[in-house]
Amino acid sequence: MLAAAPTANRPATLSRHLAAFFQLCKPRVNSLIVFTAMIGMCLASPDFPPIARLVVASLGIALVAFAAAAINCLVERTVDALMLRTRWRPSARGDIGAMETLSFAMLLGGAGLWLLHSFINDLTMGLTLATFLGYAVVYTVVLKPATPMNIVIGGAAGAMPPVLGWTAMTGHLAPEPLVLFLIIFLWTPPHFWALACYRRDDYARAGFPMLPVTHGVEFTCQHILLYTLMLAAASLIPVSLGMSGWLYLAAVSVIDIGFIGLAVALCRRYSDGLARRTFRYSIIYLTLLFAALFADRLFTP
Repeated sequence: MLAAAPTANRPATLSRHLAAFFQLCKPRVNSLIVFTAMIGMCLASPDFPPIARLVVASLGIALVAFAAAAINCLVERTVDALMLRTRWRPSARGDIGAMETLSFAMLLGGAGLWLLHSFINDLTMGLTLATFLGYAVVYTVVLKPATPMNIVIGGAAGAMPPVLGWTAMTGHLAPEPLVLFLIIFLWTPPHFWALACYRRDDYARAGFPMLPVTHGVEFTCQHILLYTLMLAAASLIPVSLGMSGWLYLAAVSVIDIGFIGLAVALCRRYSDGLARRTFRYSIIYLTLLFAALFADRLFTP
């Protein structure tokens, strides 16, 4: 009876370990990254992109994004343990060791880059590697603990997925994916600053100089409004470039009004609940914007 106990427990232990590795990949965050990359692929193709190429490119980009997320968890494992928002992460709880996390990240990142090199093109592989380094090293190691403008500069890495999707299909850069880059680049600060506002005590406890911690909530809300206005202006560029038509214009106008309204409300009557609502809306906003780009391509002559 005593000898049978380890065998009986092994499946549950293995299941928990696999779940912990899955959590290191930050699947909710990276699902939006892969989604915007796939929309970039669709917009780059006159017709729907070849399924095999779309799947391989998406998988390669996803694996490298998962690797970057794991490195982020590894580097921040001690401060993650201090924050209510992140202390559940397996790296913060000690469920997965540092060498396991590093090996896991290198395996995923290497596999993703190999797929892009072998089956897509070297431009996409190189840009994906640069994105990995931008997030895992420049943002996580250098910028985040050093400056309250960390997310503005580091947001460039998070804005790259549609560019990667475009080059995966075409093999070259063009103005259109750079517009998509600009949209996500301007979206990133209000998205993260809304989170940082209602999690400011968490960030202060961890020692991160996020804008609400260093300059206060009122100052941060003013910058959320400023970037939201710039984002709304940038969201209209696809129409002026002929990338999209009336369907996208109608959809983006509605969601722009919603985002601006929340940003104005934050400036006028801030509350943590409203900041949380703004953060959640920002995720819906970006999802709907890229979905509208895709729908416009499908249904607008």
